[in-house]
Amino acid sequence: MAVTTDAGTDTAAQKDDPMLRTREVSDFLGVPENTLRWWRYIGKGPDSFRLGPRRVVYRRSKVMAWLAAQEAAGAKHTAA
Repeated sequence: MAVTTDAGTDTAAQKDDPMLRTREVSDFLGVPENTLRWWRYIGKGPDSFRLGPRRVVYRRSKVMAWLAAQEAAGAKHTAA
């Protein structure tokens, strides 16, 4: 049986969808950390949230969804 928190989220699902730090996402996407910070500032990059006053994290599923959307958008432009 999965345990749920007060917010109604499934903690078993959260284990399958780990939180990634900016450096990890930077390494995965092959872009500088400052680029991720800029994208976050202008609302362009993958969804992220603050975990405390300074730590920014990304859910792996959100990064993968954002990457798939970028890939699909690129395919539309090259197909024309």
